[in-house]
Amino acid sequence: MSKPAIVSKKVLLPFILITSLFALWGFANAVTDPMVQAFKKVLELSNSQAAWVQMAFYGGYFCMALPAALFVRKYSYKTGVLIGLALFAGGALLFYPAAITQQFWFFCLALYILTFGLAFLETTANPYVLAMGAPETATLRLNLAQAFNPVGLLLGLLVAQQFVLKKLQSDDIENFSALAATKKALIRTSDLMVIRDPYVILGLVILGVFIFILVSKMPQAQEEGAIPSLSTTFKDLGKNHKYVLGVIAQIMYVGAQIMCWTYIYQYAEAIGMSGEDAANYQFAAFFLFMIGRVIGTYLLRFLSSGKLLMYFSILAAFFALGTVFIEGVYGLYSLVAISFCMSLMFPTIYGIALHGLAEEESKIGAAGLVMAIVGGALMPKLQGMIIDLGGNNVNDLKIAGVTEVNFSFILPFFCFLFIAFYGRLVYRKYMK
Repeated sequence: MSKPAIVSKKVLLPFILITSLFALWGFANAVTDPMVQAFKKVLELSNSQAAWVQMAFYGGYFCMALPAALFVRKYSYKTGVLIGLALFAGGALLFYPAAITQQFWFFCLALYILTFGLAFLETTANPYVLAMGAPETATLRLNLAQAFNPVGLLLGLLVAQQFVLKKLQSDDIENFSALAATKKALIRTSDLMVIRDPYVILGLVILGVFIFILVSKMPQAQEEGAIPSLSTTFKDLGKNHKYVLGVIAQIMYVGAQIMCWTYIYQYAEAIGMSGEDAANYQFAAFFLFMIGRVIGTYLLRFLSSGKLLMYFSILAAFFALGTVFIEGVYGLYSLVAISFCMSLMFPTIYGIALHGLAEEESKIGAAGLVMAIVGGALMPKLQGMIIDLGGNNVNDLKIAGVTEVNFSFILPFFCFLFIAFYGRLVYRKYMK
């Protein structure tokens, strides 16, 4: 008996429209990461103050995921997508008045609202894709949709490098704070407009997508019978060990991903590499991430999702050890290679954790998996504390025979070990 189609012709257009969202939030993620450094220089912020950019970003995800799931539970996937797009566009367009006021809190508020939209979209779009066809091909279908996420990541990084960071006048001045107030004000105004423009353009693009989806006919999976109470749904999810461990695995994965992508610059600094050269390695990491998604999606046609997750996680742990104990450029190569292995993890863990759940359980369960993105705020902070053990430099202390920045990547190593354990458990116990 032949396998059912990954995506049937009946839902092909809705699938394409929803899949485009994966690239759009990938763009938003990639273009925002370099803004921490940009805001720090332009607005003369301390490191802790500039960190509010990421706190606003991940805080929006964490705070809105469950309300988004409750909203979708009451209404529909399409309505959830439209609300998400409206918030996404609204947050991006708020960068325009934020640049006029030149107030850092206004930029953080804009990002916070923007990620309200991203939380709505991720909470809605992921289970929506899972529901667009046969359960047997659900994880494969989600991996296919998620394959377009790194396309957005690459484009976002390219825009941040070429159209933001390279055009910041304050970055070309060694002692920006020492400039005369009038000169400084002119440069700040110009730089904030440079930061503003990608978000405003993104907001306008999102509005176009909003209109397209609004006028399109979108399928809506319906749950037969009465909707179970929220307390019953939470209890059922809490008893589902595959789901609970899946949420923990997702926390580990997102934490590992952000650690490996955020601290690639510090790792490169430890071997005497410039920030511009380090950015090329991050671009290579994103490219491998995209290639890994394509290859992983293809391999899922032949291997069970649990087994493939285990294989990719073991390989990632191996490269993480290389990152720790191989000093120099070859250690950096190992760090970049981790991205290939990580490519499969988010959609596969997501699909496995929600597999077999009822429609209404999936909507609430999706919120827990999106809230797991908070791992990207917590674990990099812990890694930063390890790097700071010897002082402000990244290589002023030896731990286990290697510099502290090398040793800090022991954290992703343990994350990948847990994900490998989860994949093996799923393969052996739930998906034989």
